[in-house]
Amino acid sequence: MGLILFPGDGDTSSPDIAWSYSGFDAFRQELARAEGFSLSEMRGLGGDHPWSDVSTLLEPLLDRPDDGGGELSPSECAAILPRLEAIADQWRTEVDVPRTHINAAQQLMVVLRFCVSKDVELLFL
Repeated sequence: MGLILFPGDGDTSSPDIAWSYSGFDAFRQELARAEGFSLSEMRGLGGDHPWSDVSTLLEPLLDRPDDGGGELSPSECAAILPRLEAIADQWRTEVDVPRTHINAAQQLMVVLRFCVSKDVELLFL
């Protein structure tokens, strides 16, 4: 089983990205580290720290269950994109970030850009 993120445009040829649940969790853990906090310490994800304790544009992507479905609005995609781009650029210079996370960030940016340009939701399945 796994997770796929794709535009809600009804076109199966649109860009998408897929992870195993553990791979998506590891990717989000690395994103949270880049934002200066531990995802597993956050309320709803194993810990008790409220999201109001952190400030990140990535919250809509990070604060969600791995297998809960749902979507991100085009405006949420637009807000996430610049921060994800900055983190991916930072990761390229760090030796301890797995290449799989860098590749996943690049793929996700393609999908987010598509959602923004077509004004469609990013769906989680």
